[in-house]
Amino acid sequence: MITDSTFQPARWLRNRHAQTFFASLYALWQPRPALRRQELTLPDGDSTAVDWLVAGDELPGTAPLLVILHGLEGSADSSYCRMLMMAAYDLGWRSCVLHFRDCGDYRNRLPRRYHAGETNDLRYFLESLHRGPGGAATAGPLLAAGFSLGGNVLLKYLGESGEDTPLHAATAVCVPLNLHECAEALNQGFSKVYQRYLLRRMKNSVKGKFDPHTAAFDWDRAMQARTFADFDDWVTAPLHGFSGMQDYYDRCSSTSFLKGVRRPTLIINALDDPFMTHDVIPPPDALSDDVTLEVAEAGGHVGFIDGGTPWRPTFYLPGRILEFLRPNAAIPGF
Repeated sequence: MITDSTFQPARWLRNRHAQTFFASLYALWQPRPALRRQELTLPDGDSTAVDWLVAGDELPGTAPLLVILHGLEGSADSSYCRMLMMAAYDLGWRSCVLHFRDCGDYRNRLPRRYHAGETNDLRYFLESLHRGPGGAATAGPLLAAGFSLGGNVLLKYLGESGEDTPLHAATAVCVPLNLHECAEALNQGFSKVYQRYLLRRMKNSVKGKFDPHTAAFDWDRAMQARTFADFDDWVTAPLHGFSGMQDYYDRCSSTSFLKGVRRPTLIINALDDPFMTHDVIPPPDALSDDVTLEVAEAGGHVGFIDGGTPWRPTFYLPGRILEFLRPNAAIPGF
């Protein structure tokens, strides 16, 4: 089902780029919550990090647990993650951020990083929570929320898993449902500014893990990449077993997996998102009966500031995400 969103941007912040940028300044208004780091060893011998909200440790093991997936080059320190963790805690929920490999100031062990279609790490983590020793710490309902690239990973996982998932419900925000369209959008107009900024961060991350002698890709071409398509063709694809950017985008765009989703799932996307075009919105018949796609006219990329003042803004996403997940947080375990 595709529905129109009730979101309306704050009167003082209607521009899509202002919405995108301003939301990232959340740290200016709220202190950083205390986090507890867990190293997660993965089945292939690699590792990544999970950051848990320390305040949630005081809650019972039967409390709902919200697993959050960050966006491209993001982490538990990203504004949208911090905001959602605190909002979930106010409901009496525990929460954590599962970092993608080589994110969150944590260097993974193997010569690889992460990509928009890597669902095995999420699958392993959820199963470890669901079937963990004793089960006392993870006895409550499991819920998930993904932002941007993390939303794509979450939706792909849900579509692949069908009924075979411990998740009760999920939300995905500002999702690059069609990776081809999003790569093209980021190479147009002012969106090139985001592309340059993120490419610089991605290249710096690659430099922190590899050098010209250890890279399993063409180092010189990688450092010369000027677009996401270039970087994905020259770095992401060879690092992760794809024949090239086209193969990567074809196999990992989550729009191809929405028909297989079998858990209540809400997708929230904005038509003015500078990271994508209107063409990322799939037709209704591409969605399963368990998927609701909420389309907003405005909101930018993970912005959705709906009121308040520039000194004390209010945010639409945390409340809307939890509003959708809350009815599923009391379902008995499967």
